[in-house]
Amino acid sequence: MFDILIYLFETYVHSESKISIDYDSLTNDLSNIGFKQKDIYNALRWLKNLSSYKKNIISSINTLSKQISMRIYTKEESFKLNADCRGFILFLEQLEILTLDTREMIIERIMDLDINELHLEDLKWIILIVLFNVPGCEVVYQKLENLLFNFKEEVIH
Repeated sequence: MFDILIYLFETYVHSESKISIDYDSLTNDLSNIGFKQKDIYNALRWLKNLSSYKKNIISSINTLSKQISMRIYTKEESFKLNADCRGFILFLEQLEILTLDTREMIIERIMDLDINELHLEDLKWIILIVLFNVPGCEVVYQKLENLLFNFKEEVIH
């Protein structure tokens, strides 16, 4: 399922391809590529839930929020999000890339994934997908994208 989300994000969304959503042909295309029917269904359901979830909280998102909070993770969340993942989420909050609202949205989307444990690299993709889909988060999405993909390694002599 997770591979399908990344494939759809890279192929259609992030590449800015014009896509008219015909779920039957999209499902057929994904099936022809080799993805399993169950995973295709779960990925499309996940994206649909992301869309409906963001509609419910858009009015409350304030990307300039300076609120400070400490997030206490449930046992299930701690199991799915290891210490590296939780630390990265906190790091993004400190950089003001994530607000309280977007953090909670990301955690909810992660908990809806059909996986037992999320790895840090996978978390980064989920955060990118969620921020890309939240109106008003364009600036922080670009900031995160630059942080993840446009870093330059300095050579120390």
